[in-house]
Amino acid sequence: MRARVGLEVMSDGLILPLAPDPLRRRLLGVALGALLSGCASYRPAPLPTDPTPFPGQDDLKTAAARLRSTRLRPVEIDLAAPLPPDALALIAVITSPALKAARAKAGVVEAQAFQAGLLPDPTISIGIDHPYAGPDTLTAFSQALGFDLSALTSRRVVRQTANAAAEQARLDLAWQEWQTAGQARLLAARIVMLTVQATLAAKARAATDDMLMRTLRATARGDLKADDLQPRRIAAADAADRARNLEKDLATARSDLNRLLGLDPAVRLNIAPPPPPGPPGDPRRLFETAKAGRLDLAALRSGYASQDAKLRQALLEQYPKLGLTLSHASDTAGVKTIGASVDFTLPLWNRNRGAIAVESATREQLRAEYDQRLSETRADLAALADNIAILIRQRGEIAAQTEPLRDLAAKTEAAARRGDLAESVADTARQAVLDKDIALAALDQSLAEQNVALELAVGTLRETW
Repeated sequence: MRARVGLEVMSDGLILPLAPDPLRRRLLGVALGALLSGCASYRPAPLPTDPTPFPGQDDLKTAAARLRSTRLRPVEIDLAAPLPPDALALIAVITSPALKAARAKAGVVEAQAFQAGLLPDPTISIGIDHPYAGPDTLTAFSQALGFDLSALTSRRVVRQTANAAAEQARLDLAWQEWQTAGQARLLAARIVMLTVQATLAAKARAATDDMLMRTLRATARGDLKADDLQPRRIAAADAADRARNLEKDLATARSDLNRLLGLDPAVRLNIAPPPPPGPPGDPRRLFETAKAGRLDLAALRSGYASQDAKLRQALLEQYPKLGLTLSHASDTAGVKTIGASVDFTLPLWNRNRGAIAVESATREQLRAEYDQRLSETRADLAALADNIAILIRQRGEIAAQTEPLRDLAAKTEAAARRGDLAESVADTARQAVLDKDIALAALDQSLAEQNVALELAVGTLRETW
């Protein structure tokens, strides 16, 4: 039996003489083994049954050293000491379950960018026809190799689109990290200030309850009129309501922080006080800084660039899509042929006009959304700067009223101990001082939160302004 020799089309487009059948089988086996060795394999990934445990201090330090964010201050993490707001911000970026999910989502876009950079695989078709009747006795073979040429012509635009989308995803993730860090700092300041207010409110509640009980006993003895009892009762009820509300607000803030960090709800962190707030600055200069530094604005610009590339791709697709096929065949009479064919779409009615209209309208939508974000950023910065200035002025006014009142309370208390004044007068003075202290603590909380909000709105830390 003679070995059949013919032509073979290789995957790189070369046409070579066919080797003898045993050798062809061995070569085909080697080629298939090489192709299969480069294929991805399946690995199961079961869903977790419990939340991911909170990392230890060493793991946090390692993760913080690997963190690529340039918007956070480098700070030492010591879980055994009171945690400053900047340390909590860093921990939130590392451990937040929401950020872990966002990073996984950003990985999908990165994979899509990788996919866009790959060349399309050629298509191969192989046919065999074995005669069972007629004068010809040879088995007919046919092989064809096809290339999608339109994919090659639009590859550059497709890669630009995918890369811009990946850059937008990275910037969106960085902006979400910045927002998460700011939320952790805001909750830390809120917890510290609410703790101060809750302590003062508990002290005021105890004082009003004591005054009410003494008034009740004096009224029962006939030393005071019944009309003197009602103001004490109202004051005690108001103080109790304020103390309960502050206790509830503090518990909510602690729960929100634990949820943000991925901590067990029963854990209570020891938080250090935030640094004193500074002046807000000029809103116009803050807006210029925000335009250059806000990651969400940069993400929108990348999204606009991606959409612009999509529009260019849609414009390219209005032209004929070309496909090239190289073929080799041998018929039952032993006639061998080599050929080529080109196929393309005739732009007669569609011409991709619908896709062009959609991509053009989408680009205009993104342009309007970017303009809207700029307008909102400018308005937010102006409002925050005004609010901070008002809070600073109000705090100064209350602080100026508190010190004289504190001196008066000390004098009335001394006079009450000497018997020169009624004890109720000293009680009223002490309660007035407590009310001012609680008001100052509430203003300090608002100032701390507004300063964090201002840094979030600008997009960078205060020392970079």
